[in-house]
Amino acid sequence: MSIQKGPGIKSWPIDDRPREKLFKEGEHKLSNTELLAILLGTGVKGQSAITLGRKILSKFKTFRSMSYTDLNNWKEFKGMGIAKIARIKTAIEIGRRFKEEEIKDVKLKIGSSKDIAEIFLPRMRDLKKEVFKAVFLDSKLRIIDIKEITEGTVDGANPIIREIFHKAIQYFAASIVCVHNHPSGDSKPSLEDKRFTQELIQAGKILQIKVLDHIIIGDNKYYSFTDEERV
Repeated sequence: MSIQKGPGIKSWPIDDRPREKLFKEGEHKLSNTELLAILLGTGVKGQSAITLGRKILSKFKTFRSMSYTDLNNWKEFKGMGIAKIARIKTAIEIGRRFKEEEIKDVKLKIGSSKDIAEIFLPRMRDLKKEVFKAVFLDSKLRIIDIKEITEGTVDGANPIIREIFHKAIQYFAASIVCVHNHPSGDSKPSLEDKRFTQELIQAGKILQIKVLDHIIIGDNKYYSFTDEERV
């Protein structure tokens, strides 16, 4: 792609402009810089959206690195207001949610802890707060739905357990898998995690809804209670 050195994207040949290229060739043909330029919408004083996008990618390297930043991380980019930053963060989050929704739509079958980890690692490994999710499965181990149960620690186990099984009964789920993240990046279970898991299993036995696993997401790694023979 030949990029002209004019004052802005409008000075470039039409076929070189990111939006026009998107509609002519498809979004899959755009580079990360071009995708980011479209999100930015406009550049800032003295810089086109492409130039600004290139500088942002040079600093953060990946979209993942951009997603969990605060405003202080963006201070060096003069003219980058909160609207532009919000658009970038929103687009990345939409991408994460898209995968989760796609999985529910196709009723993916779960065969191992790895199947669950592949779903949730990209979405949960960078979260700054602890988030707890429950995966509800039918008798053939296909996903019925995925629900976020709470944000915070599992210290208040009983209310969380009640909510999980209330939803499981509503969905006529045959089994469940629970997932939560450790913002520290360490996937090793705490004493509270172990206690919670045992209480969860006991409740499942009473209600005849099997707890297949409880998975803890860390930084690009996970802990499975089933794999460790604790379920």
